[in-house]
Amino acid sequence: MKQWIAFWNILKKDMRAYYLKPPNISWGLVFPVAWAAMFFIKSGRGLESVRTLLPGLMAFSILFGTTSLLSVTITFEKKNRSFERLLLAPISLELLMLSKTSGAILFGMANPLVPLVLAMFLTDLSGISWVALLPAALLISISSTFLGLFIAVSVSEVFEAQTFSNFFRFPMIFLCGLFFPVSSLPVFLRPFSYLLPLTYGVDILHGAIHGGNAMPLIWDFLIIMIFCIVLFYISLKIILKRWII
Repeated sequence: MKQWIAFWNILKKDMRAYYLKPPNISWGLVFPVAWAAMFFIKSGRGLESVRTLLPGLMAFSILFGTTSLLSVTITFEKKNRSFERLLLAPISLELLMLSKTSGAILFGMANPLVPLVLAMFLTDLSGISWVALLPAALLISISSTFLGLFIAVSVSEVFEAQTFSNFFRFPMIFLCGLFFPVSSLPVFLRPFSYLLPLTYGVDILHGAIHGGNAMPLIWDFLIIMIFCIVLFYISLKIILKRWII
């Protein structure tokens, strides 16, 4: 019971201290919407392009919202040594890191609601498979959050976290099928696409919204879950090696 009380208090503290701050809102919501608007205007296809862009925009919002939030907050707490006090809390390391990442996961789940609601006013969204879309949004949020965790525990300074985040995020915009299919990429780039968890989450979103996945749906879910486990495990190993042992 003490562990779950500690979990809730850490989550509540992070929600109060870090979430819904202007930088998080701008990177998680405004920036993805502005980017999608650029594609929308450039396409010149009118409102029919809204549904086409929606899967990428949703994934984009989750990716930038979660990684921007977590990679900075944990790096900041590590820098001012407040994270060391959390390590003394009556809570296991695994549950501690889940409490630190749960807020970002919730924030990531809320981010795609903005483009989704906007799209409802602009185009017909009938026929969407919510059974696939909602779990996909959750798994993208978890994998992006754990990517942010990996970045945060791998660097020492906040500016390093931002730079390292962009090293992953901007290539993922073009390699993961957000706004154009992976099959349209040059052959030598496609293997890199399948090394990134967002590729599989976006494929599920495309199938849920447009119908027809590039890969079997069960494989998409399985592979992205494996990525989540691996990223979390590697992050824990880094923490044990650099911060505790």
